[in-house]
Amino acid sequence: MVTAETPVDSPVNATSLVEPPESGSYEKPAAPEAGDAVVAHPAPPSYEGSQSKAFDDVVNSDVSLIGISTLLNRLKQSIASAKDFAALLRKRSNLEDDHAQGLRKLCRSSFDSIRHPDHRQGSYAQQYHELIKTQDRMAEHGIHFAHSLHQMHDEIIELTANSERGRKNWKQAGLSAEKRSQDAELLMEKSKLKYDSLAEDYDRARTGQGGKKFGLKGPKSAAQLEEDLQRKVQAADADYSGKVQAAKAQRQELVTAARPQAVRALQELIHECDSALTMQMQKFATINETFLLSSGLSVTPINSQIDGQGPPTKSLREVVSQINNERDLQYYVMSFATKVPARRSEIKYERHPTLAPQQQTPPPLATRQRQDSTSQPTPQTSTTQLPQQFRQSPTQAEPYSAQQPFPPKPGAQGYGHGSPVGAPADVDYAMRGSPQPILPPVPTSAPQLPMPQYGMTPQQQATPPPADATPFNGDLPPLSPVFGVGLDELYKRDRSAVPIVVYQCILAVDLYGLEVEGIYRLSGTASHVARIKSMFDHDASMVDFRNPEHFFHDVNSVAGALKQFLRDLPDPLMTHEQYTAFIEAARVEDEVVRRDSLHAVINSLPDPNYATLRALTLHLHRVQEHAQANRMNSGNLAICFGPTLMGSNAGQNITDAGWQVRVIDTILQNTYQIFDDD
Repeated sequence: MVTAETPVDSPVNATSLVEPPESGSYEKPAAPEAGDAVVAHPAPPSYEGSQSKAFDDVVNSDVSLIGISTLLNRLKQSIASAKDFAALLRKRSNLEDDHAQGLRKLCRSSFDSIRHPDHRQGSYAQQYHELIKTQDRMAEHGIHFAHSLHQMHDEIIELTANSERGRKNWKQAGLSAEKRSQDAELLMEKSKLKYDSLAEDYDRARTGQGGKKFGLKGPKSAAQLEEDLQRKVQAADADYSGKVQAAKAQRQELVTAARPQAVRALQELIHECDSALTMQMQKFATINETFLLSSGLSVTPINSQIDGQGPPTKSLREVVSQINNERDLQYYVMSFATKVPARRSEIKYERHPTLAPQQQTPPPLATRQRQDSTSQPTPQTSTTQLPQQFRQSPTQAEPYSAQQPFPPKPGAQGYGHGSPVGAPADVDYAMRGSPQPILPPVPTSAPQLPMPQYGMTPQQQATPPPADATPFNGDLPPLSPVFGVGLDELYKRDRSAVPIVVYQCILAVDLYGLEVEGIYRLSGTASHVARIKSMFDHDASMVDFRNPEHFFHDVNSVAGALKQFLRDLPDPLMTHEQYTAFIEAARVEDEVVRRDSLHAVINSLPDPNYATLRALTLHLHRVQEHAQANRMNSGNLAICFGPTLMGSNAGQNITDAGWQVRVIDTILQNTYQIFDDD
């Protein structure tokens, strides 16, 4: 039997006192009002016969508040169940939203990548685009599904909050009424005990069985004692009668008003909470079916046409099956049909100019002597055949423009490809993927080919140089010094954005040294380097390194001469002024930020320095592309050119050597992000 100490909110009360009926009849739900969704949910159950009597006995029981307590505990269970389901909806909503948002981002990145020229085109690109659109539609369905779950979660949380407020109010009202009735009955019981005790004392006094009672003034007589007890009994009787009337009134109010009202309100709250939870669970099942059906129709839509117009929709399997690999390959190869050169009519052996017979080569430097211009015979030009990729008609060999402007520098904000840097118009050796550019025919001797005459008029350039103008003469006087002269002075004198010595040395290495192991690391012959330096200091415009005989077939000496020219500059190529900025940029750990910082500093270089650095960087990038053969990757090249380009004595700390190497290495690794390759 439940005692008064049983907790009100104890879950035992709701299950142990009333067993659920094995069978029962549920009333039909009331007709929905206008605007309400028609959802089938059961009304509060009404039990028949003994079951109905047992239900009423529990909810209307006077024993220790059992009725109100049972309904309060049952409502607490309904609220807890609703909160659990709301938590499930919230977690599922977050999972679905994260999955849908991630799928949408993946689709957007895939849309961008498919447009990249490095990816396949044709039927593959078309069907891949359709496949990504299908995934994007599935992501949209997932986002809507997650949004619906989130709304359901909010609705259930609001329902539980209202139910908890109602439970708290009716708990206070119902239990207070029950407590008032119990207190009135307790007072009545105490009054009755007092009344009974006095009545017994009065009966003993009246029959003479009671002893004498001593008071303050001495013992009382029997008559006085009887009279005193009679007066007390009458007062106790009146008090007891009043307490009975008060208890009856409290009980009547509890039974007829307070308890039925609290029981009915709690039953309605339980019914509302349970019905709303059941409706939300039905809604959850419905939107799950809708979501899965929408995703399934996105993958395999129903082939139907709207009003008989338009093509039928395709399933994902049909989309993928329409990829034609053979046709895509054919179209891709056929797109290069216009770039196929004319085929040679016959195959014949052609001797390389360097292996030509001795009589076709100019005499050694030691035996070559100047002759009188009056007695010198007319030189005969004979064009030696080169391989097909180097052959070109003589009319195509345009002279290098001496008035070539400086190239515009790329913007420092975008850090994209810039405009072309001043390279000679007849040799585009900066083309990516073309290590051996197409050149005019190479003559057997330098005087037979008109070379660019820097600083001369077009009429003077058209006149071929005299027969004795050859770079092979020893001890040439420095008529126009190049080594040790600043880039600004060279530009003002020669009107060339890139110094002639840099251009010729790069040309020679591009033609003959890209696959030479250790190029720029191994030193050339000291005497050859000295003679090459003398040739440029005498008249750089007469030097033509397209013929390897002019640099003694020693490409390492050409590389050494180029490095010597850069070391001899009064101000390093990357300037003393910008040295600190380059070192600070090299200290940045983030590769992208370091690249962009170096790009901004490079754009601030003077125009001759920028043009020369651009030409040299593009050349060194071509060298590192052949690292498998020449063993010179970007790191090795950076070690060779770090102090050369930034100045060996520019840094105050020996640790700057490492930062110099990092500057050059970063530039070489990001050549086409810093410089345009046109």
